[in-house]
Amino acid sequence: MYSPQRKDFVSLTLGDQHNRSYTNGKHRRQSCWRKWKQLSRLQRSLILFLLAFLFICGILSYSSLSEQWRGLSDRSLKEDWVEMENRGLRPIPPGLVPKLPPGVVPGVQDVPPEVLPELQRPSIPILPKPPAMRKPPSKRGPPALQKRGNVSDWQVKDREEPEPELKREDDGGKEARTVISWRGAMIEAEQGTELQPTAHGKEGTVADAEGATNLEPVTVKPVDRVEAVREAFRHAWKGYKAFAWGHDELKPLSKTHAEWFGLGLTLIDALDTMWILGLKDEFAEARKWVETELSFSKNVDVNLFESTIRILGGLLSTYHLSGDTLFLEKAKDIGSRLMPAFKTPSKIPYSDVNIGKGTAHPPRWTTDSTVAEVTSIQLEFRELSRLTQDPQYQNAVEEVTRQVHRLEGKRDGLVPMFINTNSGKFTRRGAFTLGARADSYYEYLLKQWLQGGKKETELLEDYLQAVEGVKKNLLRQTSPSKLTFVGELSNGRLNPKMDHLVCFLPGALALGAHNGLPADHMDLALQLMETCHQMYAQMETGLSPEIAHFNLQYQSGRDIDVKPADRHNLLRPETVESLFYMYRFTNDSRYRDWGWDILQSFNKHTRVPSGGYTSIGNVRDPLNPAPRDKMESFFLGETLKYLFLLFSEDTELLSLDKYVFNTEAHPLPIWPSAS
Repeated sequence: MYSPQRKDFVSLTLGDQHNRSYTNGKHRRQSCWRKWKQLSRLQRSLILFLLAFLFICGILSYSSLSEQWRGLSDRSLKEDWVEMENRGLRPIPPGLVPKLPPGVVPGVQDVPPEVLPELQRPSIPILPKPPAMRKPPSKRGPPALQKRGNVSDWQVKDREEPEPELKREDDGGKEARTVISWRGAMIEAEQGTELQPTAHGKEGTVADAEGATNLEPVTVKPVDRVEAVREAFRHAWKGYKAFAWGHDELKPLSKTHAEWFGLGLTLIDALDTMWILGLKDEFAEARKWVETELSFSKNVDVNLFESTIRILGGLLSTYHLSGDTLFLEKAKDIGSRLMPAFKTPSKIPYSDVNIGKGTAHPPRWTTDSTVAEVTSIQLEFRELSRLTQDPQYQNAVEEVTRQVHRLEGKRDGLVPMFINTNSGKFTRRGAFTLGARADSYYEYLLKQWLQGGKKETELLEDYLQAVEGVKKNLLRQTSPSKLTFVGELSNGRLNPKMDHLVCFLPGALALGAHNGLPADHMDLALQLMETCHQMYAQMETGLSPEIAHFNLQYQSGRDIDVKPADRHNLLRPETVESLFYMYRFTNDSRYRDWGWDILQSFNKHTRVPSGGYTSIGNVRDPLNPAPRDKMESFFLGETLKYLFLLFSEDTELLSLDKYVFNTEAHPLPIWPSAS
């Protein structure tokens, strides 16, 4: 092949110098159009779709940026007003000029009087405070924390993000709720429905500055707190019914269920709550399930303690409230199936029972049972014997009480946490707590004494000695706010650690004082109630951690520290339980207010829109409280029940002179023969 002939010249064509037209654009347009026509129909469609998508995104991003700039402007204005108020300055209403004493101008000295009018005239416009602006929420905690702040507060402020978009749900004409989205879960936040005090301390009116235009008073309907608890229960029940009906526990985020014993634990735990709240339709549905579906003839291991306080206690309580013998028959069935647990060499019961096979055993890793478990089943078994006229149940649990009463290893009435089922003696001595594994032992000493008509003096002696032991060995005060708390003793050394479970103690102490025990028990109850309240108030979510550590020495102005592993909240009832007792005996409305704050925090941080409430993993982070996707049965059985009783105006509803509550909040009658 020959190569192409080489050309040694360049051809150039020039147009007329007066002809200013340029045709390359036309050729380019023709070329682009020809290439566009060469594309397939699918390719052209994809390109058009992409262009349209980019155009829409551009419009949306423009509006979003506009809103953010407006938000930044508003936020800066708010911060200016807050700073002015913190410095003691007040906004000047429009039309008013500040009056200064003759001859005095701030920051100016030796000014001739004749120029004062000019200096008194404001040189910059003074803006009125926007009427719709609300103060930012105040920091939680005592004054020391409010002045100094705390690490978490500043951390949250440093990483402050734009407020999440709020969505409104139409609730059939009722007040809509705000829904906040955070990391995989939708949590309903209750709107602030309580009246806020104005500058003059009046509710329902707007306090006006001197010379400002008078505004019409705004009337706001008071919140019906009792109805708010009913609504919370219905919402929790909605999730259980939809996703976990007949199962033990609801997993509200994943919209499924979890099993522990496979006995409908949440349903049985909530029976008497529904009756007390007057939820007749829900109660009727649950009763039908108990009648047609509940069976204890299952090859399943159950925990003796948990089955007794939740299932046996729930059935007995519901029988007393409703008079329906169905629940008594079911209580007899489960009670008889739990009895094999007491067939041990020492008569101290095993922790686990197979209710289908009729066998019992300790945990696989130990032959010990916890002291709280074996000493917190007495109320229920004693009541079962009274109703059935069968003494075997009462005899079994009272034998345990007698043995623990005379055991060695106590310290000023305080008991270790473990007891051996073979020897019947305390093990792992030297550790004493009123938290997990020991808490309800002390509670049941008092409540058995009340249940039996204050006749069993050994129970009372053990209780009084234990309270003195708490004062002597476990009671301390924090720095800087002097909060009284109950620590733990380990080999003679105090650990300033207090479980949320210990917050049952203020209520128990108040109950004892109400029944004639020493008056200083009530003094201690008042102090501990304040501490349990602060365990909620000092957390950013308004919810208490599972475990708190208290500072005995001044450390950055903080009384309470929470370790990362202890920051979860399981919807526990102990604090609202004590608030109920304290309000019944003092009629002090602040206890109701504290309970209302807790309910609002539950609604804000744990409520799941599809139904149910979830435990959370971090009470220090309101932006991401880390939902754990589990609603414990005691939230319906205890927490909401105590909140309802706290807010109820009927003080004779479950009178504390007629009923005693078991450790799962199931009311059992004080024996008639005892009165």
